[in-house]
Amino acid sequence: MIELRLLGPTDLRGVAAEEAGALLAQSKCVALLAYLALASPGALHRRDRLVGLLWPELDQEHARAALRKAVYALRRALGAAALAARGDEEIGLAPDAVWCDAVEFSECVEKSYYSRALELYRRGELLPGFFVQDAGEFEDWLERSRTELRDRAAACAWGLAARFEDGGDYTIATRYARHAAALAPTDERMLRRVMQLLDRLGDRAGAVHVYDDFARRLKREYDAEPSPETQALSARVRGATAR
Repeated sequence: MIELRLLGPTDLRGVAAEEAGALLAQSKCVALLAYLALASPGALHRRDRLVGLLWPELDQEHARAALRKAVYALRRALGAAALAARGDEEIGLAPDAVWCDAVEFSECVEKSYYSRALELYRRGELLPGFFVQDAGEFEDWLERSRTELRDRAAACAWGLAARFEDGGDYTIATRYARHAAALAPTDERMLRRVMQLLDRLGDRAGAVHVYDDFARRLKREYDAEPSPETQALSARVRGATAR
């Protein structure tokens, strides 16, 4: 089976190295491959939707020609069996021919296989640093997908922290709580949950540390301060630490 890795550095295995390298060097081909893999996995997509997503600057004739060229590049690299079609207007990836780490990640989250999900996410976020020129709608989809997967990874880390807390393994619970905070660097609700858990486990210094990191980041990137609720929690934890 072909392996497509979109979390962290993009990688394509199970095909000839030369073909994989040539495909991954073409940003529109990578964008098409990623969209077919992640947008409703296993589904077919209409060509008019794909040309509007990736070639909005071209007229219909030239956009469809560009899509045909990209599909040909995918078939050449992956093999004809990796692509599915219905008539001339719908195409997709054959799920039994192409495995994608980001798809398995989402499936693991749905099944509460949090450890496996975080193992997959350890390589990095979805297509980090990837950019396609003149494809604003695709960029919007990619950023939404990145955020969704990152939030799911943070939820997995939090779920494991709660599990280990319930099981009495506070050291591992603390580690996963910190990981959850790192994965959701601007989520105040997650920050408060992590601070409260660390406080319950007796790691008040850790709770103060994650708050201070959050406050500095908020000031640096947005020139803003944590909400009054979060500041009050920080003051309460600091007060308990001082006693």
